[in-house]
Amino acid sequence: MAVAPLDTIAPARHARQPARAGDRRTRVNRHLLRLPFYLLSLTMIAPFYWLVITVFKPPAELARTPPSFVPESPTVHNFYDPAWSAQRINPGHLQGIFQRFQVDFGFWRFLFNSLFITGAITVGSLLVCSLAAYVIAKHDIKGRRVIFLMIIASMMVPWQTTLIPNYVIMRNLGWLDSYAAYIVPALAKAFVLFFLVQFLQSLPNELIQAARVDGAGEWRIWWTIVLPLLRPALAAMSIFIVLAEWNNFLWPLIIVQSDEMANLPVALARLNSYFAGPDHQGAIMAGGLLASVPTIVFFLVFQKYFTRGIALSGLKG
Repeated sequence: MAVAPLDTIAPARHARQPARAGDRRTRVNRHLLRLPFYLLSLTMIAPFYWLVITVFKPPAELARTPPSFVPESPTVHNFYDPAWSAQRINPGHLQGIFQRFQVDFGFWRFLFNSLFITGAITVGSLLVCSLAAYVIAKHDIKGRRVIFLMIIASMMVPWQTTLIPNYVIMRNLGWLDSYAAYIVPALAKAFVLFFLVQFLQSLPNELIQAARVDGAGEWRIWWTIVLPLLRPALAAMSIFIVLAEWNNFLWPLIIVQSDEMANLPVALARLNSYFAGPDHQGAIMAGGLLASVPTIVFFLVFQKYFTRGIALSGLKG
């Protein structure tokens, strides 16, 4: 087997060294360009880190000045403290988040309310808006452009201006302090409709025309063809809807009259008003941590659909 001369190997080795140096400089420059984003991410991570460490601090450590940045005696009693007793007051043992609410099932009731309301609004809003977007984007109806422009114009109206009219409607219908008052007014979302219309306009009309030729009705076309094609866009919009409804506070605060119908933001706000002082912040932070976990998990699961939906919405077929 022939061996290459040494004078031919050396130049190749020297050629690789400048290439590696250039790659190293490129990586350094890339990280320097990302430095503002790293700093911005720290401003978002720091409050969440403080939330987590506060949850696992005992009452004595919560009242310490200056505060510690790492729990010295970690505890889970801010969730549930078996040594706490209403008949025997002990400053070292306070009610955990699962012991604080005097309603059936305690904290789990508010978690169920938020999960049920958010899920119902998300599914219902996506179905309603996808059906309306299909009609506007793929049907040649008279005045559809005017209707679409009116829907877009409604996005410029501050939603706070609708609080009083919606409250009056809910009161006249007898829906106050009910799930209907949560769900029904939140089904129509102009931004979701606008996004889905733009997405549908990028899809070829031949698919729908072929289904009509085969004898499929409009409801069947919407269910079997339009909805599957809208899956990336629906997943992207579901993230916005879930985050908005999960954190919704002002509207539930207005329509909720009993503790049993409160969602998590309203329940945690009432908890913060009922119990003051640094000793009780651990249980409040525990409730905030439990309330944030579902949204984080949901975003991590659907983030790939979110980026795909945003990218595909700009493609025109």
